Amino acid sequence: MVKIFDLIDKVKDINPLILHYTNNVTITDCANATLAIGASPLMSFSYEEVDDIVKVSSAVVINIGTMNSQILDLFVLAGKTANKYNKPVILDPVGVFATKARSEFTNKLLNEVKFDVIRGNISEIQFLGGLDVNGKGVDSFDDGSDSTHIVESVAKKLECVVVASGKIDLISDGETTYKIQNGSSKLKFITGTGCMSTSLIGSFLPCADNIIDAAVMGTLAMSISGEIADKENPAIGTYKTLLFDNLFLLNKETLETYARVDIKGIN
Repeated sequence: MVKIFDLIDKVKDINPLILHYTNNVTITDCANATLAIGASPLMSFSYEEVDDIVKVSSAVVINIGTMNSQILDLFVLAGKTANKYNKPVILDPVGVFATKARSEFTNKLLNEVKFDVIRGNISEIQFLGGLDVNGKGVDSFDDGSDSTHIVESVAKKLECVVVASGKIDLISDGETTYKIQNGSSKLKFITGTGCMSTSLIGSFLPCADNIIDAAVMGTLAMSISGEIADKENPAIGTYKTLLFDNLFLLNKETLETYARVDIKGIN
């Protein structure tokens, strides 16, 4: 884990440019989370600049949260362009189980773009694994059951690192699986904490030798910052401010003190 914790300094040294094709509900918070961790956010909804802007980016985030019919093809184009220039690309299939349009569009993305990481809540990942899920809108119902085998099977099926957020966060490449037990129940009361986690993983992707290390670090950054922010049980507005404060202040010492991670599959 010490090697993974080193990424918290490396992202600040490199200051990677993280290009977002994301939803307009959480776009500002995603930008601020990216800045807080030490990367630089760039948001775009332009077809005209895709090639130029992907070429200079360090990683690409694609988030389907607010399904805008006018830019769905843009998301596909951005993903294909990221593949063309060998840029790491992460998908957040927000609410993929909620409507037929979302599931069909996600399938289109998966068929036409090679993703390095797919991050969603546990219901979204279960749906990608072909299972019936319980959910309301884009929200997840997490009953706390062990979904390790599901995350591992989806990672093998899609040939990428899969991150499933829940009471216990799960990250797997199909061979090695990390279980992160940090976090706070208050995170679910702030819209966009999942989207921000996707941005954080995207921020670490250009800094890591191994894709799964970036996925673990981005997930830990949100979970630990959320846990520390809730130490004195603040009201939700104060909690959100403290969440960003702790993202900004996060360092190796804090990670070593607070991280509660189980690892399966490493010999």
